[in-house]
Amino acid sequence: MKRNTQGEVRPGIPSVAEIWRRPLPHLDGQRSTRWIVRTVITVFHRHVRELHGLEAIGVDRDPFILAPNHSQRPEAMLVPAWLSFHRGGRMVHFMADWNFLLIPVIGAMIRCHDPIVVTRKPAKPAFLNRYKARYAGALPPFEEARRRLADGKSVGVFPEGTTNRHPAQMLRGHHGAAQLALDSGAPVVTAGIRFIGNDGRRPIRDTQPFTVRFGPLPAQPSPSDGHVTDTERTRQFHHRLMTAISTACGKGWQPDGRRSKYALDQD
Repeated sequence: MKRNTQGEVRPGIPSVAEIWRRPLPHLDGQRSTRWIVRTVITVFHRHVRELHGLEAIGVDRDPFILAPNHSQRPEAMLVPAWLSFHRGGRMVHFMADWNFLLIPVIGAMIRCHDPIVVTRKPAKPAFLNRYKARYAGALPPFEEARRRLADGKSVGVFPEGTTNRHPAQMLRGHHGAAQLALDSGAPVVTAGIRFIGNDGRRPIRDTQPFTVRFGPLPAQPSPSDGHVTDTERTRQFHHRLMTAISTACGKGWQPDGRRSKYALDQD
């Protein structure tokens, strides 16, 4: 296990020098994207402290659906950037809310990972909604995700559906990742994002560093035996996924928990 220039052991986090030396063969001919990936993980080198279970997200595992918890906004650009780096430049295509693409610099960072854009949520301030149609894809987001999986590409979905800053409890989540797995037959890799220095009483802030653990190895839905409805099968698999994510991230999860943000959350 390598040490960085300060002598720390940080699994999955190479030195800044190695970040700029390591080849990214899947980004050959995409100089600007290579530069953005390297720059993002260099600038935020101290924000992501450890990455565990990288074998679960290797290129040899494609296609898969990555399903992490979601507690702060920087995850939306940092997790895809580190995934791209460790996969030699091969992307995991995350679903991303269109309004984040409006933000200067951050929007460019997210766009370089060729996200699946979701236009369901309104923008703030409201006048920005006049631009929403420009970001809508030719296919609905989950249909586009199925197309990419069929093409051998991996996709990422945050099942909670929004940033959940509660330090101890996950949101109930949406069934989209479970349904996508059932529809496509692609395995799911769960991921747990844990935050360093949070005392469990205060909302998770965007400035808090985190660790990520990928795995356990891909979970696949049980084959249908004809005795449960498709709706119930989706619900059962969603329960399995959220329980696995809960274990990995150290937050509790209840099937009857809140769908929207907790009162403790403060944006």
